[in-house]
Formats: sequence, structure tokens, C-alpha cells
Amino acid sequence: MSTHRSTPQASHRPSPSCYPYPVGSCAGFPPRLSRPDVITRLRAAGCVFAEDEAELLLATARTPAALAAMVDRRVGGLPLEHVLGWAEFAGLRVAVDPGVFVPRRRTEFLVGRAVALGRRAARPASGRTVVVDLCCGSGAVGAALGTALERVELYAADIEPAAVRCARRNVAAVGGAVYEGDLFAPLPAALRGRIDILVANVPYVPSEEVGLLPAEAREHEPLVALDGGADGLDVLRRVTAEASRWLAPGGHLLVEAGERQAERAVEAMVRGGLLPRVAVSDELCATVVIGTRPGDGPGDDEY
Repeated sequence: MSTHRSTPQASHRPSPSCYPYPVGSCAGFPPRLSRPDVITRLRAAGCVFAEDEAELLLATARTPAALAAMVDRRVGGLPLEHVLGWAEFAGLRVAVDPGVFVPRRRTEFLVGRAVALGRRAARPASGRTVVVDLCCGSGAVGAALGTALERVELYAADIEPAAVRCARRNVAAVGGAVYEGDLFAPLPAALRGRIDILVANVPYVPSEEVGLLPAEAREHEPLVALDGGADGLDVLRRVTAEASRWLAPGGHLLVEAGERQAERAVEAMVRGGLLPRVAVSDELCATVVIGTRPGDGPGDDEY
């Protein structure tokens, strides 16, 4: 999975009038860290976007003590999203608990491709598009799809208990259900052959490269969400091997992969009986491999 951190969005930078408590100190409370103080500490800790992060910390902390504690945690290497308790993703504020994989901005490209295909899906008599988010982590992708698509029947699953607890908060907000277990195993059997859009943001870092990831990913995100096996594609292959049995005719599987892994990911799609293609975003440095189950559903030639 990608390890790039997104820059906090400028549109969410607070103005000084938004700060929840006054500059200075009050009896019984520690002195409030000023904006320059916070920036200086973040810069010294190696935070590239110290100014943006400072704005977010100042806007989120409710008391001087809370701000000091949040700055300490960030300086200590905790991911900013874990310190804040949320991440901005696809226009949403998604809850992200400690120990849960942080959604990456590049994955918004996968969401965009899934939304485009979901809007063209041939809906069953119920009129609902069936969407499943595997390896859901915080549930950010599922929540984004449930928000962007109308009349969705949404399911998500993850093997990590902490991720499932977090995802239930995010996915429930859009009427979805989250299951705990390995890939397809915990999903209701009634979903077989009914899924229109299947997204699987699988781990795809090769095992020998996990040690090269930034410390905040290595030390604070679950290994199962990062390590994709010898070549990074172990979980992707497992998903593609089963996907055709779960997809509706014309349904689509979308997975994120590294640019150098795309060819092998396409081969896995073909072995799984899917019609593959690759979509790339230079802006987000993102590669998404899409596999379509042959059938009567809409094609994806326009995308």
C-alpha cells in the first residue's frame, strides 16, 4: 500500500479566530503553545508540512494541555491522522483510530474510478448498486463510495479487529455494514454473484521493502495492512482468484498496485477470469488495475 502522506488541505486551514482558547495562560493551566512554538517543534522533528500541521493541531485541540499532548505525540512520531483522530479523504473527514491504516491521498484515484463505474452499473430490480470494500481499514473507501453513489447496498470487511471497529463508525454513517474476517470469508453468502463494484485496497509492499517505509507507517500501522508478500502481490492474487464468483455479470474489481507491479497484477486478473485494464494518475502517482467479469453489464471503455 502507498506510504505517501497527503498535505493537509489548504481549504481546512483555520484562522486565528477559530482557536478554541485564548493566547496566554490561566490559573491552573499550562501556558498555551503559540503557533510559532508548534511549528518550531514540528520542524525540528522533521515534519515537512509543519505549518499546515500546526494549523490543524491548533484548531483541533480544545485546551492548552490537549495541544501540548498532541504536539508531543506528533513529535514522537505518531502519524498526524492518529494524533488528530481523523483524516481528510475524498472530501470526507474519516475517523482514524490509533493502530489503524491511514488512508492515502493516492487512493482517491481508485475511488474516482469506482464511482465512475458504479454510476454506470446495470442495477438489479432493487435499484441498488452493490458495493464491497475489502481490506477496508478505516472504511474510508467504502464511506466515500457510499457518499458519492446513490442507492448503494454497501458492505466492508477487514481482518484487523481495530480496523473493523473504526470502519463501523465510518461506514455506518452511510448505511453500510462491516464484517471481521479474512477477505471474502466473513461476507454474507447471498452476495455471491451480486457485487457490482468490488474495491480491494490490498497491501502491496514487498516484504523485503517494509523495513524501508517511513517509521510512522512501520511502527504505528498494522503489518498486515502493509506487507504484500515476496513481490507484494500475494493478497491481490488471492482476491483475483475468488472475485469472479462474487461479482455480478459485468461487475468490476478495482485494486491499487505499484507501477512496476501492474503487469503481474493484470496476469492475475486474467487467471481469475476477469477482463483487465490499467488506469494511471500521474498527478497522484497512483496505479489502479481494474478487472471486469464478462457479462451483460456496461463496459469500461470510456474510462
